[in-house]
Amino acid sequence: MIPYTLEKIGQIIHAEIIGDKKAVIDQVWFDSRHVAGQSQGIFFAIPGVQRDGANFIKEVFEKGVQNFVVTKAIKELPANFLVVDDVTRALQKWATYHRQQYKSMVVGITGTHGKTIVKEWLYQLLYQQLSIVRSPKSYNSQIGVPLSILEMTPDADLSVIELGISKPGEMESISAIVNPDIAVLTMMGNAHSESFKNREEQAQEKIKLFVQAKKIIIPFDDALIRDYVLNHYNHKQIVTFGSDENADVQLASALNNPNMTIKYKGRTYHLQLPFNNEAAIYNALICFTVVTQLHVDLNKVIGLFNHLQPVEMRLAQKEGINNTVLIDDTYNSDLSSILIALNALNNHPYFRKTLILTDVLQDRLKPKELYTKVAHWVNAYPIQKVILIGKEIDQYKDLFKNLFASYRDTESFLDHLNVTDFHEEVILLKGARKYELERISKFFQVKSHDTVLEVDLENLISNVKYLKSKLNPSTEMMAMVKADGYGMGAVGVAQALMNYHIKYFGVAYADEGEELRKHGITQNIMVLNPEQSSYDTIINNQLEPEVYSFRMLNNFTEALIQHKIQVSYPIHLKLNTGMNRLGFKKEQISELIQQLADNPYVKVKSIFSHFATSDIPEQEDFVHQQAALYQEMYDRIAFNLGYNPIRHISNTAAILHYPEYQMDMVRPGIGIYGVSPDEENQKFLKNVVTFKTVISQINELEIGETVSYGRRFTALEPTKIATLPVGYADGVKRILGNGNGHVMINGQEAKTVGTTCMDMMMVDITHINCKEGDEVIIFGENLSVKKLASWCNTIPYEILTSVSKRVKRIYIQ
Repeated sequence: MIPYTLEKIGQIIHAEIIGDKKAVIDQVWFDSRHVAGQSQGIFFAIPGVQRDGANFIKEVFEKGVQNFVVTKAIKELPANFLVVDDVTRALQKWATYHRQQYKSMVVGITGTHGKTIVKEWLYQLLYQQLSIVRSPKSYNSQIGVPLSILEMTPDADLSVIELGISKPGEMESISAIVNPDIAVLTMMGNAHSESFKNREEQAQEKIKLFVQAKKIIIPFDDALIRDYVLNHYNHKQIVTFGSDENADVQLASALNNPNMTIKYKGRTYHLQLPFNNEAAIYNALICFTVVTQLHVDLNKVIGLFNHLQPVEMRLAQKEGINNTVLIDDTYNSDLSSILIALNALNNHPYFRKTLILTDVLQDRLKPKELYTKVAHWVNAYPIQKVILIGKEIDQYKDLFKNLFASYRDTESFLDHLNVTDFHEEVILLKGARKYELERISKFFQVKSHDTVLEVDLENLISNVKYLKSKLNPSTEMMAMVKADGYGMGAVGVAQALMNYHIKYFGVAYADEGEELRKHGITQNIMVLNPEQSSYDTIINNQLEPEVYSFRMLNNFTEALIQHKIQVSYPIHLKLNTGMNRLGFKKEQISELIQQLADNPYVKVKSIFSHFATSDIPEQEDFVHQQAALYQEMYDRIAFNLGYNPIRHISNTAAILHYPEYQMDMVRPGIGIYGVSPDEENQKFLKNVVTFKTVISQINELEIGETVSYGRRFTALEPTKIATLPVGYADGVKRILGNGNGHVMINGQEAKTVGTTCMDMMMVDITHINCKEGDEVIIFGENLSVKKLASWCNTIPYEILTSVSKRVKRIYIQ
């Protein structure tokens, strides 16, 4: 960003200035978890529903930040303060001023779906012709939008900014900040936010973006949007896109055909995409429409559509050789994406960190200025090894601290690569596609798989935030990561959540907790099913056991004595209030109180129980019965202990349905992973996991030919089938064979045929345009795990936890 003095910012936001007015600011922070020793950064202490940024000022100061925007200065802290009435509004005022300084083209993008993809694809299509500023990641909120605007520079030809809303009244403030020349509405899905009465109200809020715009781009096929805009904004230039022949930019080919035919102003254009799902083709049509409204060579852009990269490939975390983790960002190497990638590296719990960085392309700064800035950023982070690749960056290698090696090209790096140099560390691979970093990525990966379980960590975090929005500010959260994180990988899930104010992680067995400790998880970990043979593991790794019987209390006490533990060890008492699995019953409480009074070796950290029917509306009375019995038992124990242990009883369903029982802490499980017990809340939880594979082979059957064991499928007409390299040994239930389920291929349903095998299954693709190697979705965004579970007459928990260990987990962030 362009540097500002503290005095100038103070004038813009009408702040009281305390400290050095001449301090220079070139970076903005609002999240204490992402701060990394930037003395020229400024921290906005923004209040939140669950956490107040003001509570983290001292922590941020200790990380090296000297400048703060606050509502109240901390006198004993030797720092610079800008004191304002409203910190969020101050950030927006600064961004509004900054936007007014530049006359370059600004494109604002809103909609319920596709904003980030359209923004990133526009960048991929245009960066060779234009200098572009774009919103980092999905920064589209009341905070994210001003941060995006502050990235605008004098030499930028184009800025592409996302705008998102969550409730009425938000678009007006952020659209005024962006003041777009072109406003784009991607689409309006049928689902609406809980803050809006209906789809119409949400659409009208989003359309407020158009008030500021000179030109408007909308979907012609959406009658609600089209009619409203044509009635209220007919004084502006309106450009429509869609399949209807009356659209200004018409998709003349099928929505599932990657060989796109587009008609615009009497001309026909032919585009080829590397994707053939409907969403990708629709987003490509939006990108084409936007490009037609910019001053660029359209013919140069058309050929680039076939080289578009999926946005989700960014910051994918993969298992690497020698117990390493690879963060793969071989996507581009512009300045804004480098900061995002460095934050991802910094937030990983592995202590040893390595950066592999190529020449920085797609930026118009002079090389010395560019690499001085990049080195300044890199040097601020605790990175033990820096490896540089590229002729240009090699000339400035002396600017980088902890330089391990520098090479002029990828080939030289691979020639000198020694696997023994990398072990038990996280490696960020960051650079431009020109350098073929996929070759390095392939080398570091343990092995490549056609069948993978893809875990979207941003959606995981979004679900945690949604559940937290249902809680009182004082209510803590224990994230359940038992059963290997519900099949998604407990380590990967815990690493993603550890910086999001999770007080506890819950595991079933001690070895699960031990694995989390080995991978840098420092939070409290409760073990729900501690076995006697695991007590040494629990004590050695500072895990905290659930205690549910007198035998267990006595045995664990003996283990503590043998380990010569000098302080009272934390335990968690389980009460049986009606589930009748584990726990102390009401009639045992008197004896329990006596045994605890005579036991100096343990300290009761929490007392908890478990609802049996919080997801069954018809069983509401039993929920209240359990809660009342729990509170009665808790009160007796706490009174005799002389202190109040943490109280918790609510799982995901109880969080959503029984807010009165939040108590001190809640224990969400399935909700974190994107599954709600009811359809109303399901609208606001995001899909976290996608089980995918590819087509191994395509066979054409003649009438009368059969498929698989037992010949349970016979072709009654010429039939085309695809064989997929996934079977019941991978977690695909055998019951799904013989037409009892389907998969998704290129956005279309492909019904199963024949018996599902151990390592393979077959599906009917007679009416689907596909080829060998095409992606296949077993379950995910458009084929939910709930639906798959219903076909199998089971619950989503079983489907998720049944995915085999041999299926590789890939983490996307």
